[in-house]
Amino acid sequence: MLGIDTGRARRLLAGLADGGWLARVRRGWYIVVPIEASEPREWREDPWVLAATLFAPGYVGGWSAAEHWGFTDQIFRTIYVVAGRTIRPRSQTVQGTHFIIRTVPERTLFGTRRVWRGQVPVNVSDPHRTVIDVLDVPASGGGALHASEVLEAYFGSEHVDPAGLLEYGDRLGRGTVFKRLGYLVERKGMADADFVEACRSRITAGISRIEPDRPAGGRIVSRWNLRVNVVQLASEDLVA
Repeated sequence: MLGIDTGRARRLLAGLADGGWLARVRRGWYIVVPIEASEPREWREDPWVLAATLFAPGYVGGWSAAEHWGFTDQIFRTIYVVAGRTIRPRSQTVQGTHFIIRTVPERTLFGTRRVWRGQVPVNVSDPHRTVIDVLDVPASGGGALHASEVLEAYFGSEHVDPAGLLEYGDRLGRGTVFKRLGYLVERKGMADADFVEACRSRITAGISRIEPDRPAGGRIVSRWNLRVNVVQLASEDLVA
């Protein structure tokens, strides 16, 4: 914008940062410090704004979105981000906030809402996409057990839309999502028989694990082609 070379631009930005007008986020990235900040050198940007800026295109998802929509009482200090491009490393700390970034194809960046953090718009997965994501990748919701709690909270909330869940699951195109969704919904009686059968009609062949990051122990629920390898869930299994 100023028509100066890279070296001079870097020195200018460094000087503004030293003077407290800018804050350095990481090498080559600076943000403006509000004039009302009492301690400019200590000022930190909203982590969601950092996520929207540094890891675009993408959205805040997983456990962070579950917190936003009121689907969990747990407090996660790490921000979970879904990005439509490769981000390395996938675990980063920026301005004292830890981020976990999962890379997905850009075409799968659907089902988001724009929320305002101050004057900055940030994309977050909507309630239905949040549920589909934590069923697709249970680790994004804090594990399968917590994902089941998120699902139960969703079905008890004002956001519940069973048809919307099916639509998003179809759009994502992963049969494993319907195995976990149908099994958990049927196990807790969250939805009617039509919804359960709609999930069953969409499951794929082969045995999947309800918790993919755990060893393949536990019993197989043949009705859902699902191995329940989480003790707390297996203790209340349906009869296959």
